[in-house]
Amino acid sequence: MKKAELIEGVVYLGSRVTALHGRADGLIQAWLGTYASRHPETEALPNATVILDAENTFQPDALLRLLPEHGRLTRVNEDGYLTGPPELVVEVAASSASIDLRDKRRTYCRNGVREYQVWLLAEARLEWFCLEEDEYRPQLPDADGLLRSRGFPGLRLPVESLLAGNTAKVLAALAEREPHDGESPETSVKSKD
Repeated sequence: MKKAELIEGVVYLGSRVTALHGRADGLIQAWLGTYASRHPETEALPNATVILDAENTFQPDALLRLLPEHGRLTRVNEDGYLTGPPELVVEVAASSASIDLRDKRRTYCRNGVREYQVWLLAEARLEWFCLEEDEYRPQLPDADGLLRSRGFPGLRLPVESLLAGNTAKVLAALAEREPHDGESPETSVKSKD
């Protein structure tokens, strides 16, 4: 099975996946899966096809979405594929870094993906962008070294632990409570309208 994506009308075939990419992908899946297991109004999906528009069909490494019964826009079509923008998309980038940071970033932004992360393996860095006034703005870690989702309360990511591959610390950050963590994501994520 080959991974193919339609990006701005051009078909890109994915390259083989290294062990480094597989470990990073597994850590992201564990992080989002743990969050979704504690928030039944959400769903975390690995490598699901997402149809954004006529010229863009992506297969991101991971995504987190609010379920449609909670008022969000992503739906499953009659063929079983997601349509519309998920609230959060994560790409693990090795050979695809330039595409992920340029073409995909532009397309995700234009289609209303609220939060977009790119884990740049070769550079050992993570970029987290949030949609503000129709453009992506980079998020910076706070004083504790955490990146925090704007749309999913309690979704925190200790950047150094992630880059070091420390699954226990990455998942422990999800267990910490903050005063605003009691609100549900559906009250926090606002639609593009």
